[in-house]
Amino acid sequence: MKIESEDFRVREGKEVKLKDWPTRVKPFYRSKEHCQEMLSDHIKVLSRQQGLLYAHNRYAVLLIFQAMDAAGKDGAIKHVMSGINPQGCEVFSFKHPGTEDLAHDFLWRTTCRLPERGRIGIFNRSYYEEVLIVRVHPEILRAQQIPEELLDKKRIWEKRYCSILDLEKHLHRNGTCVVKFFLHLSKDEQRQRFLERIDNPEKNWKFSQADLAERKFWKDYMKAYEDCLGATSTDHAPWYIVPADDKENARLIISQIILDTLKSLKMSYPEPGKAHRRELQSVRQLLAK
Repeated sequence: MKIESEDFRVREGKEVKLKDWPTRVKPFYRSKEHCQEMLSDHIKVLSRQQGLLYAHNRYAVLLIFQAMDAAGKDGAIKHVMSGINPQGCEVFSFKHPGTEDLAHDFLWRTTCRLPERGRIGIFNRSYYEEVLIVRVHPEILRAQQIPEELLDKKRIWEKRYCSILDLEKHLHRNGTCVVKFFLHLSKDEQRQRFLERIDNPEKNWKFSQADLAERKFWKDYMKAYEDCLGATSTDHAPWYIVPADDKENARLIISQIILDTLKSLKMSYPEPGKAHRRELQSVRQLLAK
């Protein structure tokens, strides 16, 4: 069964109700072995596409991952991007903003980490935290020291959506392709994964009391995600809602979407000019002697 990327894409201007989006779909693989074969095939093609991206040197690709805790962002990045040349890819994980971050506008710290042309940048969480966790926990907003006369509390999120949309339009106009993934995890599956982290000593480090505390805000987060996804998914910087209860299936879907995105770019290997071709032939003759 073929994975159709468009099945998971949020259409521009479409209202999002997450209850209408499944957290689990029929597996695209027949067995664990088949899943690994499929993912390996995706990774091989992805590696070639990344080499072409680097050689073409006109586009940059930014992959953004957002999700609730335990949805599998780290695992998806690790497995899907395992075949990528490290020289052509950078991963940044954004935690709570520090003192320097808070001294700038909310887009500053991520803008400093945007990928160069020819490279793939991965944001594990991103500037979208500013309309998600900050919305659920308004005390974070107060710490950002925005002038009171500029802080329109009734329209703050709408205005931040506008800032984000303007940024992504700017990136698109300058050759950065933005692809955004929301790993859609059910609350019950999150509970099961938390229990596994507690019961498995090798995963104890992944769990903290703060993770449990955030579950109390589940409905608030779902509302924040719905508004965000609906307001900021565009044709040039789309959101994809990936069913995340099945980790293996989610990785296959994500890898297919990335492949489809790269293949949609008009890329080619640079062709040498006449002078360069003559130079190559001259060097070849010397090497052949």
